[in-house]
Amino acid sequence: MKQIPNKLKGVISISSKGTGYVAIGVEKNKGQDPEIDFKHLNTALHGDLVEILLHPKGKGRQTAEVTKVISRAKIRFVGILEEENKLFFLKPDDTKMYTDILIPIKMLSGAKVGQKVFVEIIYWHDPRKAPEGKVIKILGRPGDNETEMHAIALEKGFAAELPNKVELEAKKIKEAGIKEVDYAGRRDFRKTLTFTIDPSDAKDFDDAISFKELGKEEYEIGIHIADVSYYVKTGSALDEEARSRGTSVYLVDRTIPMLPEVLSNDLCSLVPNKDRLTMSAVFVLDKNAHVKSEWFGRTVIHSQKRFTYEEAETSIHKTDAPLHKGLAILNNLAKKLTKERFASGAISLEQEEVKFVLDEKGVPIKVIKKERGDSNRLIEEFMLLANKKVAQVLSPKKGKNQRNTNTDDSVSIYRVHDLPSKEKMADLAFFLKSLGHKVSLQNGIIPSHQINKLLESLAGKNEADTVHKAVIRSMAKAIYSTKNIGHYGLAFEYYTHFTSPIRRYPDVMIHRLLSDYLAGKKMKQDKLVEYEKMALVASEQEKRASDAERASIKYKQVEYMSKRLGKIFDGVISGITEWGMYVEELETKCEGLVRVRDMEDDFYVFNEKKLELVGQKKKKKYTLGDRVKIKVKAVDLEKKTIDYVLI
Repeated sequence: MKQIPNKLKGVISISSKGTGYVAIGVEKNKGQDPEIDFKHLNTALHGDLVEILLHPKGKGRQTAEVTKVISRAKIRFVGILEEENKLFFLKPDDTKMYTDILIPIKMLSGAKVGQKVFVEIIYWHDPRKAPEGKVIKILGRPGDNETEMHAIALEKGFAAELPNKVELEAKKIKEAGIKEVDYAGRRDFRKTLTFTIDPSDAKDFDDAISFKELGKEEYEIGIHIADVSYYVKTGSALDEEARSRGTSVYLVDRTIPMLPEVLSNDLCSLVPNKDRLTMSAVFVLDKNAHVKSEWFGRTVIHSQKRFTYEEAETSIHKTDAPLHKGLAILNNLAKKLTKERFASGAISLEQEEVKFVLDEKGVPIKVIKKERGDSNRLIEEFMLLANKKVAQVLSPKKGKNQRNTNTDDSVSIYRVHDLPSKEKMADLAFFLKSLGHKVSLQNGIIPSHQINKLLESLAGKNEADTVHKAVIRSMAKAIYSTKNIGHYGLAFEYYTHFTSPIRRYPDVMIHRLLSDYLAGKKMKQDKLVEYEKMALVASEQEKRASDAERASIKYKQVEYMSKRLGKIFDGVISGITEWGMYVEELETKCEGLVRVRDMEDDFYVFNEKKLELVGQKKKKKYTLGDRVKIKVKAVDLEKKTIDYVLI
């Protein structure tokens, strides 16, 4: 069939104002996606795959209209049930959902006006009318912690409960436990010093490290990962559910696990003083952290110690603390691995994070900063090493036995990170120059050593966080793919995810691929399409989980400030627009808006070139990174917004 040149397919993005943009990647549009105004959306919703018809080109931006919705990205929405003139409708929480959803009386399922509910669209063909839906779950009273957290998870596509058959399947596996036959063919590490290092509130332990001195300043270091794929078999109910979820979700006050807790917190978890089945990457390193030899395979371990990050930090630096010698050596090796990474062009993207302390009702009572010490970096560095080496061995070019590059056995899943786009890098360079920082573009990209040097020079300064966020925003997103293009941010040619199969499905896939590779099984090329689909789903689910996590943090920040109306705080300007400036409170990272209309001491005008607000009479300037005193003026829990005023 001949394609009409003005008819194109693409995924539609819809702004909160109800305007659509379709990414079609056509050169002639010079990076500008066609714009679709509200009346030409024809029922298309954010994220849908659509067919569009380009309008004849005028002088301005290319416009278009949706001619067909090919597939829906989402048909379920959370919101508050409202009533007007005896008609019931859902007011969606999702700001990208531009229309209310009509609920016929027979589809209310017992829901009452004012309740937060979960609704599915069942009928929508006429764009001039509202879609019709049915209530599939009543969540509860808006503003209630349980209701809101549940709503955030469902809104992003994650149900809190796992299906019954999945729980039953896991229970049977747990009850069977570890049998004698399970030890067969495994390398035994039970007598080797092995321990875990995790956050103090962690419940599932994916990874453990073993350490042995070999003499001649050489060390055997094992990175042992829970052998989830041994229990979760392809095609089982457990596997189907884990595959569709793709990841565990970490909200402020809870974890929605990918696997049932009898596995994630028990049988698969590398708890201390119990035998556990693992998949391992074992390296012999010399004193300069160079890998002398490597081994991969199934193992059994018996962790002797469960460290929190704080305890491990003490053990690294205090000579009389438990396991000091081993941890100090590991820390020294980790620092050398870090140095080597940055010398190769890795980018430093460590950001300050905060954590809410909640009362028994889930109300945030205080905020603490997450400290990142040597113990965090030690674990990170050895996990990176394992991920990199597993990717190398599974890659058709780098296998130990120089696997041939025929297409019949070269399927793998990579964690890839593309180069930043030249447009975004140009924007970043412009932004940095407006703050007075000199950077140069080489082939359209700011070299990583320049970015690192700048971030280092800003440590402890007001604008550090703002610059950091701008750098992150300029980067491409890391995704899963069967096509290896390397990992730009880490400066690795080969990289994958091997170290967290309890909470990430791609790691389970990698364990299976590694197991097949070690057994000499060849991967058929027809599997490539299936694996590419799985990689795509995993990437999408990871983004949704990350959005849910951010939404739960934002909700708690707004809730925290709702109890502090009229209170004064110190803040830093994190964003400037024509309508006002965004200010982040220093301790809690609660970001809110100071509206221009509330800045009553002068008439302020936005200078887009320098990203600043300038008072017309007194010439007072507000720029990014400036420290300001703010007062909490208003909060909106429904919209998750905070309004500040300057003091």
